[in-house]
Amino acid sequence: NVRCGTKQGRKQLMRILEEDKIGACSIENVKLSDAKEWALRMKEKGYSFKTINNHKRSLKAAFYTAIQDDCIRKNPFDFQLNTVLEDNTEPKEPLSPTQEASFLSFVQNDKVYQKYYDEIIILLGTGLRISELCGLTETDIDFENKLINVDHQLLKHSEAGGYYIETPKTKSGNRQIPMSTKVYEAFERVLKKRRDGRCIEVDGYKDFLFLNRDGLPKTAVNYDAMFKCLAKKYNKCHKEPLPDVMTPHTMRHTFCTRMANAGMNPKALQYIMGHANIVMTLNYYAHATFHSAQ
Repeated sequence: NVRCGTKQGRKQLMRILEEDKIGACSIENVKLSDAKEWALRMKEKGYSFKTINNHKRSLKAAFYTAIQDDCIRKNPFDFQLNTVLEDNTEPKEPLSPTQEASFLSFVQNDKVYQKYYDEIIILLGTGLRISELCGLTETDIDFENKLINVDHQLLKHSEAGGYYIETPKTKSGNRQIPMSTKVYEAFERVLKKRRDGRCIEVDGYKDFLFLNRDGLPKTAVNYDAMFKCLAKKYNKCHKEPLPDVMTPHTMRHTFCTRMANAGMNPKALQYIMGHANIVMTLNYYAHATFHSAQ
């Protein structure tokens, strides 16, 4: 019962191991120093810290199975990667309240990007994951009770035959998100402006809300590219630039930080975000500034 994304990651790891000398080693001969040297070679080949760390986690799990099977006594991949490589991952920053207001104003008035205004309002006002937004259909929006029902996400993969539906990341991902007035109005505009899409059905789901120019459902890739170009254009004419990493997830990050700074009950925020672990939610409270404390 492994997710499609996990399968693709494992396939990539198998290709990496086939091309690297560690892949030819007998499992009981792999030492801690071999594992660390593998990480250094990965860095030399241009892989990011995050990618190397993900593959190291998979290898650690494989070697843990070997320990359980009494093949080896110690796990050579049981080390912190940042003791070998510098973690140069760019930190994900939320928008400040000033940046958020300026950003929304820019989007609303820009001839190219104003068509994405409602989607951005919804992302900023709900904390939805981008694949959850892409998966929304007409039946998921309860205007009467001002609720969004989240129980699936829409993804796309060339090897998976195009579009496919997955349940949320964790069981906690199944949730109902209350709509603010701004979000409610944005959904009303979306439905009003929505062109008839192609009669596309994905795993029993149809009438998707967010369509591309061909009338097909948008996916995360569409939004990633759009946010990158939008940030570039915004930064050209604003003194205070947007965060270096500007993706749809920045909107989710901003929503969660804003709710935490406003003093929302952590368990309520955990529910809305669909976090499996309260520690993830509490990390946003750790970002609280002097002003929020004051």
